[in-house]
Amino acid sequence: MKSTFKSDHPVTNEAAKAATGQTLDEWFVALDKIDGLKQGRRAINNLLYEQKVDPWWCATIAVEYEKHHDVRKKDGLFEGYFVCATKTIAAPPAEVFAAWSSGPELSKWFGVVTKAEVKDGGAFENKDGDRGKFLRVRENKDIRMTFENKGLSAPTQVDVQFQDKGKGKTGLLVNHTRIQTRPEADGLRAAWAVALDNLKAACEG
Repeated sequence: MKSTFKSDHPVTNEAAKAATGQTLDEWFVALDKIDGLKQGRRAINNLLYEQKVDPWWCATIAVEYEKHHDVRKKDGLFEGYFVCATKTIAAPPAEVFAAWSSGPELSKWFGVVTKAEVKDGGAFENKDGDRGKFLRVRENKDIRMTFENKGLSAPTQVDVQFQDKGKGKTGLLVNHTRIQTRPEADGLRAAWAVALDNLKAACEG
């Protein structure tokens, strides 16, 4: 996928103040007062949303709050950001899965000249700089893979689900997780939007 890793908004105190009424540092102090780390990310998001904070800033404040306290997973990385992309495609799951099943098929929509062995333990790479390994491949059901790019600060993970919606349609759900920075997350979200549009066009022909 062609990705430009640029944040939709600056992740700064000034930008947060203009958008939410408080700086990031002020939000962190407020969250400390309610033991935000113990309550968890979901509770923080709900609290911010109830205060009419824009969803982009809800996620940003919650993730940056964890980073502010250097909360890391066992692998030494932050839980980070995640992006979710969905698309309804007028083709049955078997046909949509087939578009993921080989390098030549992936090259049509995922990335220019993609080489791939789509099987458990198989690898992929393309000329857009994307690469990774397939951790699990279940035909017509789901795919789990690692995802790396020279523009990303650390490896990430992608889960793809193929949902039979009946009447020859497939609901495709892509969850991309463990993204370490806001610019990376926003760039990947935009890239997946384009990629899934291309996938839909390829499948519906």
